Amino acid sequence: MSIHDERNHSPWQSYYGPNLGYVQEQYERFLTDQASVEVSLRELFVRFGAPPSVSLGATSGPVAKPSAQQAAAAAPAVAVSGEIDANMLKKVVAAHQLMLNIRRYGHLAADIDPLGLSPAADTKLLEPETFGLTQADLTAIPASLIWDNAPASIVNGWDAITRLREIYSRSAAYEFTHIHDENERNWLHKQAESGSFPAPLSPRERSALLERLMEVEYFENFLHRTFVGQKRFSIEGVDMLVPVLDEIVRAVAHDGAHNILMGMAHRGRLNVLTHVLGKPYEKIFSEFHHAPNKEHIPSEGSMGINHGWTGDVKYHLGADRAFKDGETVRARITLANNPSHLEFVNPVVEGFTRAAQEDRSKRGMPEQDVTKAVTICIHGDAAFIGEGIVAETLNFNKLQGYRNGGTLHIIANNRLGFTTNSVDSRSTHYASDLAKGFDIPIVHVNADEPEACLAAVRLACEYRLRYNKGFVIDLIGYRRFGHNEMDDPEVTQPLMYAKVRNHPTVSVLYGQQLQDAKAISEAQVEELRQRTLGKLQAAYDAVKANENQAKSHNEQHESILPVNEEIRTAVPSDMLREINLELLNRPEGFTEYTKLQRILQRRATALNDGEKVDWAHAEALAFATILADGTPIRLSGQDSERGTFAHRNIVLNDNVNAAKFSPLHILPQAKASFAVHNSPLSETAVLGFEYGYNVFAPDTFVIWEAQYGDFANVAQVIFDQFISAGRAKWSQKSGIVVMLPHGYEGQGPEHSSARLERFLQLSADNNWTVANLTTSAQYFHLLRKQAATLGTEQVRPLVLMAPKSLIRNPRVASHGVDFSEGTFKPVMPQFSLTESKDKKDKVKRLLLCTGKVAIDIEEALASLNAEDFEWLRVARVEQLYPFPHAEIERIVKQFDKLEEIVWVQEEPQNMGSWSFMEPRIRALAPKKAAVRYVGRPDRSSTASGHQEVHAAEQKWIISTALNGKPVETSLIRG
Repeated sequence: MSIHDERNHSPWQSYYGPNLGYVQEQYERFLTDQASVEVSLRELFVRFGAPPSVSLGATSGPVAKPSAQQAAAAAPAVAVSGEIDANMLKKVVAAHQLMLNIRRYGHLAADIDPLGLSPAADTKLLEPETFGLTQADLTAIPASLIWDNAPASIVNGWDAITRLREIYSRSAAYEFTHIHDENERNWLHKQAESGSFPAPLSPRERSALLERLMEVEYFENFLHRTFVGQKRFSIEGVDMLVPVLDEIVRAVAHDGAHNILMGMAHRGRLNVLTHVLGKPYEKIFSEFHHAPNKEHIPSEGSMGINHGWTGDVKYHLGADRAFKDGETVRARITLANNPSHLEFVNPVVEGFTRAAQEDRSKRGMPEQDVTKAVTICIHGDAAFIGEGIVAETLNFNKLQGYRNGGTLHIIANNRLGFTTNSVDSRSTHYASDLAKGFDIPIVHVNADEPEACLAAVRLACEYRLRYNKGFVIDLIGYRRFGHNEMDDPEVTQPLMYAKVRNHPTVSVLYGQQLQDAKAISEAQVEELRQRTLGKLQAAYDAVKANENQAKSHNEQHESILPVNEEIRTAVPSDMLREINLELLNRPEGFTEYTKLQRILQRRATALNDGEKVDWAHAEALAFATILADGTPIRLSGQDSERGTFAHRNIVLNDNVNAAKFSPLHILPQAKASFAVHNSPLSETAVLGFEYGYNVFAPDTFVIWEAQYGDFANVAQVIFDQFISAGRAKWSQKSGIVVMLPHGYEGQGPEHSSARLERFLQLSADNNWTVANLTTSAQYFHLLRKQAATLGTEQVRPLVLMAPKSLIRNPRVASHGVDFSEGTFKPVMPQFSLTESKDKKDKVKRLLLCTGKVAIDIEEALASLNAEDFEWLRVARVEQLYPFPHAEIERIVKQFDKLEEIVWVQEEPQNMGSWSFMEPRIRALAPKKAAVRYVGRPDRSSTASGHQEVHAAEQKWIISTALNGKPVETSLIRG
């Protein structure tokens, strides 16, 4: 089109239907009050004149364009032209608004309540009368003016509105109008309003669906009758969950997913395990049959006890299976282990999925393919809206470091939380309303309408495939029994359970529906029933026949092996120097922040004789050498690119265009990927995600860093249930590193303690390593040691009390030789173990300490005369767990005249390491030596909020530890 044509081309020809009606309405307002119309439309009216008139869908010819002066002068006086039927135009606009309301609020009138318990919703906004419309009015309007997607068979407005009411108010109710992207929103509405999507089920699919529903129901019935009094957390009432999962597995596997990662709580888990994951009936029956004290106690059925392997109850365990299409494995399905903390598995399986989607085999950022893996999260209705972890995890939806191409969410909605009604458990209309804030489409579907449920699944899978975004299916059913099968639900929900008692199961309802439609005969239904019951009975008979055989059904799980202390972590000096220079390279044209450039360039000579390597530099060298060994790294935290204390700067920002660059992405020696992500302001979900990523990709070095160590207590569930106990409960290995900045520097209660005592309290069975380091070389070697254990039986998580002020303290920096020749030392004596016996015999007190207070003691001693302290020796305990018994015992045995061993700490006495260390130190102390404590007294708060109080306390701790007089507070051994 020429410029001349473009300038004179009227835009009105691109408007039709309700859009044209809207423009006409705006033009009427323009004629009476120009200011009432938005500027963009006002300019169009001035430039191109009136839009075509509408009269039952007819349009007038082109209208001459007035000048701006003419339009302005004419505006107050112009009356509506005879060509425009203003009354009809208003009715068209009203009808269009009615259509929009049906799309927006049709779900309020939908048939999505199987028991009919919900009070009738106010549906006035769906009624023509609310908009002043009659049947005659709507019949006079062409359907195309109201409904863009109207099929050819729908001619007028009345038929259009009637059909739309039917679509949006049936047993599947849609909520799409909150979706921000217009293309996505229009596509969703088009699919919902299409008569061809999804395709109806074939006779074979209907028969298979009925059989599946029978399998689900009769499995629960069989357990209920056979194992009376044992908990199983029945699926009954939302039986359609299993066919829904079947359909998702088929769909996403067909679309190319190699891994399907599932997370769910305990409700219905046994049914999902057997029917979706393929766990044999025999194995589940055997677990129930051999549960201890089953005749007397409603057993939790803990699986196999062995040293270091406590097991878990049946309905917390996960599983995986290969999904085959014929002989071809299409996908692997994994159901994650989960504790009773319901939704906390969500971020874990999100981490599984991201790990499954990424290729970490090359340097640079990992390459993600979102089609390779899919997440399915199954939620409870009360938990979805009630557990904050759900919102934290939904927030991953679009974040670069955490997105996975869309999670398929299913709310197994039985309208109860334990014994709590919905009215008492949420402030929202639907349990799913939280998802609206994250731009996620929602379909509410009646769990007693099997074909509507499968239609919702197909829509969800197609949407994810097309837009790489999540979807929520709110599967609304009920709960046939109490929270567990021993509860009497009529105590708390008498009206609901009066209805449940008389409500047919979904397999009965669907079977009758198929019979009424002549799709299946009564004899065929009975044949399916007998076949299903026969399989269950045969499986149980097989268990009974073998009941005298060994009753252990699980592999024997050994305690975690001690880490091999012979692991070489030193790196040749030549390689360190080469890597160090590469870390200072910048891309051509990169403009580095001048101040930061000066700081980083100092590292060029840090490995030279007489120079030192600080904490952040040691970390960069550790990361680089780990990548050079072929181990990929993933680091995340709320400020991980720069570092909370502006020390790391592993990602640089161009000072001109803000482009990001990391030297680790172009490191020539790197043989694997390096990913670093600033995380959302979340501890629980992010830590759960990183744990899941590491479990699924055990050869990846995964690090989570808290902004301050204190903030980690927000993620206590992840520490308690997954990181510390996952291996003991589920044989789930992890080598995740958790960095928790810790140290008393007068910054108050919330910026001092990482609650070291909590991690030590959770320490047992070699479950993890807890460390508090005092030199950069120690940090370098411990990181490399941890990376070397990945993928081995020795692997375990590492909890590191990371430094704050020590990051820049010269006493923490190490010489280059400590990196090329050293190794990690669990205990660092601050004296020579080969000194003369005369000197050793003068020693009366041994100070043991860890972390920052050790540096405080060193600084204090440096200002004093060393000859005045011949009676004193200091050793730093760098590794607190596993307790370095041999190393400390070796030190203690050096001093025959030792009178007291003093544990010095900066934390209050009821916190920090003292409670953990005291009995262990006493166990190896000489018979007549006292074991004493120096530190703050018991406190309820971690630290003082007053700098002067903190300083006075710290001074007292150091002076008391270095005072030659015996410490007054003592615990004497023997």
